[in-house]
Amino acid sequence: MTGNVTGTLAEFAAGDIVPSSEARLVTVLSALDWLAVGLAGRSEPVSAILRQLAADEGGAAQATLFGGGQVPVRMAALANGTISHALDYDDTHFAHIGHPSVAVFPAALAMAERRRTSVADMLEAALTGMEVSIRVGLWLGRGHYQVGFHQTATAGAFGAAVAAGRLLQLDATQMRHVIGLTATRASGLKAQFGTMGKPYNAGLAASCGVEVADLVARGFIANPDALDGPFGFGATHHGAAAPEALHDLGRSWTFETVSHKFHACCHGLHAALEAARELDLAAPEISELTARTHPRWMSVCNQSTPDTGLGAKFSYRTVLAMHAVGYDTARLDSFDDAVCADPRVIDLRDHIRVEADDSLSETEAVLTLLRRDGARREVKHDLMTVMALPEREARVREKAENLIGRDIAQAAWSMLRGGGQVTDFAALLDG
Repeated sequence: MTGNVTGTLAEFAAGDIVPSSEARLVTVLSALDWLAVGLAGRSEPVSAILRQLAADEGGAAQATLFGGGQVPVRMAALANGTISHALDYDDTHFAHIGHPSVAVFPAALAMAERRRTSVADMLEAALTGMEVSIRVGLWLGRGHYQVGFHQTATAGAFGAAVAAGRLLQLDATQMRHVIGLTATRASGLKAQFGTMGKPYNAGLAASCGVEVADLVARGFIANPDALDGPFGFGATHHGAAAPEALHDLGRSWTFETVSHKFHACCHGLHAALEAARELDLAAPEISELTARTHPRWMSVCNQSTPDTGLGAKFSYRTVLAMHAVGYDTARLDSFDDAVCADPRVIDLRDHIRVEADDSLSETEAVLTLLRRDGARREVKHDLMTVMALPEREARVREKAENLIGRDIAQAAWSMLRGGGQVTDFAALLDG
């Protein structure tokens, strides 16, 4: 391992960038999505704890919290990163198995507020940071995730630091120190999954990014090769040092292929639900329905007869039955205990079978439908398939309106598309 990776990332992070129109639009969509899931998650128990912590610590009123109030920039990043991941309804990039927005946007927005920059500057910094987080994740490789590190937190910290550093107008030499210092601070374990520690991991990444960029801007000197040098982050965190990870950096944008969640349930169910949309499932037509999925999901989201709304979020049979009888699986309020007691859902899920198929990838699902009239149809969906931008825009905006109401969603969209000052956008976090 050498310091070439850090140098390449630093030059990109500090340099002039020319994003594609697709990357710009996807960034705007992710900003809207991030705002929506953050506002929707502000009453979750973990969110209340982080907000109380911020209130008790006090400090300079520099950046806005979800739910209102202003706190120091580092605390805003910590709290907002945690809050926006509380529902686990934020975007995902499958290539590096991480959630880019919840690590980077909290850092970018908090620093942009303190700097009183424009919305456009905040979005450019966030896009740069999210691209870096994905590239670092790819460079670390799947083994890093498989042994227990949470990419959202580890790779995400590098993206958050780059976004904050860009807003501080750091040069390439300073960015090398930012990346090096992040290497000693980035952390997050999959062992926290299923607890409040998982969303907290996103907050750790965001606050780390703000902190290290701020320190370097004040003259802090770190080992600039601590990412990819001897005894660096890659070497000590099961990094693969994949050379292709930085290919075409600055010319192609991996962030374009980020996946937005359109169902308020476990991501393992989403491919099957997208296939159900393509089948246009309707309960009266269904005689039998078989869902085939990658074996890993059988132990994660295959509860056969859940009796709670939370359990329904981890049940192929239940969510497919919900969809077929008319529940909107994009809405949080669809997943309550009453849905599991709905006789229509109970009856239909008895006609649904779930099977493991190791020929499928983790992002694929196949639905085979036998209609009551004897016709048979089969649809395969892969979440890695890039959705056409007009459809993606329509669905993200619809999701946002469902979560936070049309007025706030439209106001946010106008600011994100039309520019203006970031303080106006931040005011929307008050709800």
